[in-house]
Amino acid sequence: MRKIGRRMFIGGSLGAAAGALLASPRFDDPVRREKAAPPLPAISGRRFELGLASYTFREFDLDRALAMAGRVGLARIALKDVHLPLDSSEADIRAAAAKVAAAGLGLYGCGVVYMKTEAEVDRAFAYARAGGMSVIIGVPDHGLLGRVDRRVRETGIKLAVHNHGPGDLLYPTPRSILDRVRDLHPGVGVCLDVGHCQRSGVDPAEAAAECGERLLDVHLKDVTAATKEGVSVEAGRGVVDLARFLRTLAALSFGGTAAFEYEKDGRDPLPGLAESVGYVRGLLAAEPGR
Repeated sequence: MRKIGRRMFIGGSLGAAAGALLASPRFDDPVRREKAAPPLPAISGRRFELGLASYTFREFDLDRALAMAGRVGLARIALKDVHLPLDSSEADIRAAAAKVAAAGLGLYGCGVVYMKTEAEVDRAFAYARAGGMSVIIGVPDHGLLGRVDRRVRETGIKLAVHNHGPGDLLYPTPRSILDRVRDLHPGVGVCLDVGHCQRSGVDPAEAAAECGERLLDVHLKDVTAATKEGVSVEAGRGVVDLARFLRTLAALSFGGTAAFEYEKDGRDPLPGLAESVGYVRGLLAAEPGR
């Protein structure tokens, strides 16, 4: 049997196609069909929100990035330092946060922020606090996790460690993060990058379930292959079972943000991002029996 493709979503049979996809594993994987788990809860009960990692618009300034985020109707954003430098003054950070709010967006976080020294850990938390952010998507060196833990306890700002896939020496998979943070404050957890997880040969839905309450943030994307060679592609065109992943988030009562990080077409990302957002919204809206 062939898998249900994007054209069926775009055509008149959106509801039936999405309903079938949501109710079962990907149709082109007989092994997964044989080992299929019981159906997951309906996505309609989801607590998570869709948002944007501003790295998607890395080739544009903050004003253009906010305008494009508004065009696809995303209401939450995490800023990359290309849009708000980490060494910005507190006044500049507050001004940028006000600009985000004026554009109708909620500034919930920042990242990915790399931390190689204690001073960089402290700067990241001061930056997030000045901007009114609730989570830092970060990559602290292993030896700095104790300091991260202290800053999370002091500030109430969460730190979601980001997995970067095959070849990454610090945190290639969500499991590699969990092994490091298991004894830390619950506010130190995982930003699960769906694409890098898939490229590592790890099912993103299973990784999310393993994270449990340590799942603090999500970078939502699709990739062309479940190998190191996989590259970013529009949602629905790749190999990630996004329907199953979204249903897993709902089953976990994940209450954070699933932020699109569209890495393809850096100089012209809006069409592909819009397609990806539309595809995911179709999955969220189309439920069996509706």
